[in-house]
Amino acid sequence: MKLRLWPKSLIGQLVFAVAVMLFVAQAINFVLLSRGQRQQTLAHGGGMAVARVIDAIERDRRGDFRRPQNDEEARERTQKLVISDAMPPLPAGAVRLPDLAAYVSGLLDETNIRAEMVDAWALPPRERQRLRRPDFPDRAVIVVAKVDGRYFAVRTRIAAGGNRLQGFLVWQTLSLYLLLLVPIMLIAYRAARPLRDLTRAARANPALRDAEPLEEEGPSDVRDLIAAFNAYRGRISTMLSDKDRMLGAVGHDLRTPLASLRVRVEQVEDDMLRDKMIASIEEMTAMLSDILALARSGAGTEAQKRIPLRELIGELAADYQERGKDVAIGDVADAAVVARPMLLKRALRNLADNAIAYGVRARLSVAIEGGRVRIVVSDDGPGLTDAQIHTLVEPFARGEQSRNRATGGAGLGLSIARDIAEGEGGTLMLSNRAGGGLDAVIALPLQA
Repeated sequence: MKLRLWPKSLIGQLVFAVAVMLFVAQAINFVLLSRGQRQQTLAHGGGMAVARVIDAIERDRRGDFRRPQNDEEARERTQKLVISDAMPPLPAGAVRLPDLAAYVSGLLDETNIRAEMVDAWALPPRERQRLRRPDFPDRAVIVVAKVDGRYFAVRTRIAAGGNRLQGFLVWQTLSLYLLLLVPIMLIAYRAARPLRDLTRAARANPALRDAEPLEEEGPSDVRDLIAAFNAYRGRISTMLSDKDRMLGAVGHDLRTPLASLRVRVEQVEDDMLRDKMIASIEEMTAMLSDILALARSGAGTEAQKRIPLRELIGELAADYQERGKDVAIGDVADAAVVARPMLLKRALRNLADNAIAYGVRARLSVAIEGGRVRIVVSDDGPGLTDAQIHTLVEPFARGEQSRNRATGGAGLGLSIARDIAEGEGGTLMLSNRAGGGLDAVIALPLQA
């Protein structure tokens, strides 16, 4: 499984990018400060050591070292300076410091003192305790320089390390994160909140004419986008209204000559010819009704209401049973949805009619799954192939064999049911059952 570190949301991407850049900047800052601190440490400890070595060399050459006045002065001089013809012994556990030795050697060269050897060691912790400075945040160091065959060993001190610098950088980084990320999160949230509202509005059914325009808020670019979206949705609403008026006029104009034609057909004396003509007229009328229903399925002229599905399923099944249709009720969960009642009934009737016509009988059931209500219309027919499941929900699409034109219909029932389900914020799904038959499922958001 591939781990994706890059966040998807606008706020997450901004915060992640700023956090990474701050981390990189602080890492570079830490490296530069560490190098600067190291140079400062070498300059302080090495400069003091060079000064003592030079002073000891000049005084040794002049021979003006006076004798110590007491044991305390002799012990202090021994701790700070040792001059001998052999390499002085070092305490056990001393750590070599080549950088300090190289720095001291360079300073001695600049003062025209040619040292045959320069070396430096950090004393172990017990030496610091012996020097009675255990709490001082530095390290005791011995620098040994061999000049003119004599060894000059001097003591000095350097900073103990970068703990204080690391602590300072940690607090500095936390302060920068607090000062920068919080305002960025607020700014990103101010820009992302209207974008989320815009996304929800764009996903809504454009045929809902009563949708309120979105409030123009956020940065200027986001406000311009929302204003363009509101204007675009207004144009869509106008086009849909014009379409509805046109379809109403077309439906009225077509029904009038069909009704007139039906009256005239009644005067045909040949019974067989008259029945065929009447059947053709009725088929044309039914097809016209289906086309108008498909075009107006998302018009939103009916108000949404809270619908208890137990009552709706019971009324629908009772209506079919009164007409002698084989429609039964299965397990019905006690659930409710918010939808337009007449349109939802129309969608379920289309599914039930298909189940009766092509699948022997229909069974209605309701289940709750994953926060959504599943209204299932099952039949005992031969089922559908995968290709038919994907194509039969399209307008005028018809199957083969059992679902042929001889059974009637214009191939619009499933299309109407799908558009109604999507208009109510749901989906229509078709699936074959393992034991045979087809399940047509309308899944809608659950209403508490």
